[in-house]
Amino acid sequence: MKQIDWAELIGSARVSAVHMEMRDSYAVKQEQEAFGLWRSTGIADTDLDSPGWAHWSRIIRDAVSSGVVVRRTRIVSEPITEYTRWLHATTGGNLASGELVRWLPRVNASDLALPGNDYWVIDDHTVLFNHFTGDGDWTGDPFELRTEPAVIKLCATAFESAWERAVDHADYRP
Repeated sequence: MKQIDWAELIGSARVSAVHMEMRDSYAVKQEQEAFGLWRSTGIADTDLDSPGWAHWSRIIRDAVSSGVVVRRTRIVSEPITEYTRWLHATTGGNLASGELVRWLPRVNASDLALPGNDYWVIDDHTVLFNHFTGDGDWTGDPFELRTEPAVIKLCATAFESAWERAVDHADYRP
């Protein structure tokens, strides 16, 4: 599987890094242990120094400390899935790292023009599409970097439209 250097990608941002998540569940291997723990115990890992958070939280804290605004919108079906309940429970780690997170019930996104895949937009220079299987795992070629102005504009506009309608994490009650 092709890898992305997240520190390099997010580190290339000077103003903004935004992430749109549109699936109701993911099944990527690196989350399975934490998801399983939560399912069996109700314990949601939000410790920024834990193995599950340390790398990501350092990348986000570095970006935020350099003045980059990092935002994440999650479009979700309601009632939410078990995975989304876990995601909501662990979002404290995203927030503590410096991300801003909002939730948009899918029913409120019906008239938005959205790209077909989850994605990141880094400033006005790069879009990274994330490709998942139907079961929610990474595909064999999970990342697609794009730099065409029209693709960047499409994704940035879609993100801003969703962000405006979305509910701040502190106010979202799944």
